[in-house]
Amino acid sequence: MATTQSPGQPNGQPNGQPSSPAKQRHAARATHVLYLAVIAAVVLGIVVGLAAPGFAVRLEPIGDGFINLIKMMIQPVIFCTIVLGVGSVASATKVGRVGGLALGYFLVMSTVALAIGLVVGNLLDPGSGLNLTSDLAAEGQAKAADGHASTTEFLLGIIPTSLFSALTSGSVLQTLFVALLVGFALQRMGAAGAPVLTVVGHLQKLVFRVLAMIMWAAPVGAFGAIAAVTGQGGVSALASLGVLMIGFYITCLLFVFVVLGALLKVATGVSILGLLKYLGREFLLILATSSSESALPRVIAKLEHAGIDRTTVGVVIPTGYSFNLDGTAIYLTMASLFIADALGDPLSIGEQIGLLLFMMIAAKGAAGVTGSGMAVLAGGLQSHRPDLVDGVGFIVGIDRFMSEARALTNFAGNAVATVLVGHWTGGIDRDRLDRVLAGELPFDESTMVDDGHRTVTTPPSEAASAATGPAQH
Repeated sequence: MATTQSPGQPNGQPNGQPSSPAKQRHAARATHVLYLAVIAAVVLGIVVGLAAPGFAVRLEPIGDGFINLIKMMIQPVIFCTIVLGVGSVASATKVGRVGGLALGYFLVMSTVALAIGLVVGNLLDPGSGLNLTSDLAAEGQAKAADGHASTTEFLLGIIPTSLFSALTSGSVLQTLFVALLVGFALQRMGAAGAPVLTVVGHLQKLVFRVLAMIMWAAPVGAFGAIAAVTGQGGVSALASLGVLMIGFYITCLLFVFVVLGALLKVATGVSILGLLKYLGREFLLILATSSSESALPRVIAKLEHAGIDRTTVGVVIPTGYSFNLDGTAIYLTMASLFIADALGDPLSIGEQIGLLLFMMIAAKGAAGVTGSGMAVLAGGLQSHRPDLVDGVGFIVGIDRFMSEARALTNFAGNAVATVLVGHWTGGIDRDRLDRVLAGELPFDESTMVDDGHRTVTTPPSEAASAATGPAQH
């Protein structure tokens, strides 16, 4: 494999002129202050949620507004990233290899997550001793109505109404589908597609600039979101269902640091701690908003900056948000076992495996949406074991707290998956990755675009033709 790197400008400098050290220090201080403000807002939101839960719940629209601001940027970011990544490579073979490896990896890791959830859920047995009231049963039935959808509906939903509606539909998979089609079309156009790639490259810079501006509203959004979560759940919900919630958190931590950490270290030599530290601000956003979607545009930009090529990042991250739901898989297993035990109808091993494999399929496409895990749980139970649906009401009070752990675990799983797939397909500039994780090449928060690093990996036999193909951006 040979790595060709197109000439570009220094990081974040569209005019090709490096910024002065004073400007760089000022930008670094500004973003440092921003995320200290996010931390302070999270702490303040928890205090308000515990002290004045009624008032805190009314702050939920503030958090929702910030999440919606981020979500409106997701589809343009994915479209630009995939079109540039696919349209710039010399052969479609690389895209197929990346996608095939990613899907295979997602299937294996989802199965591992399900198995871990089964083991821990059977060991803890936290559901005994609870009483189901009519109010709780009604809440469970309501969640089932929200979450019931067939596999056929999911697959047909990937196809947008029109080519352009994929950019406004709110569906990550629709955007991924159309962006791949456009990228392959530009690839087939050869040199004639270069001007279009140039336009998309400038559009990406604009999109990331807008996103950087939106991030200054993060402290306000974090305060509103975490205050509402704390006010809705309260201490009583945490106390009564603490065993399930703590067990779920511990299981997620073990999965990330033991399973994913060991796999990442053995396969690539990269430390899970170094990778998670680099993505620390994204984890903070997810913790504050309970939604992994809030960090999706930023993780695309940061993994590109870390030396992983656009094709790998553009295919693995959006696909992983729908197909690599490790945290959701653990949640579905543990919550199902909890509900069955609480209703006095424990599941046999055969029933557990059948039910949870069914819900693993039902979970596809549920990532990123706050509370979607519970909807999938209720919908899966409605289709497979309707006698257990009422028990979903047991965990309504703590679902938002568990939603944070689901989102954090899903996010960590997708970040690790991108590094692994990039390593296996030769799509990583390893020297740059090591320097970025060591803090030697900081991410430019003001532009979120690295103009100087555009790496495309091609076989030696294709290097000459790649040089005369579409320009890399």
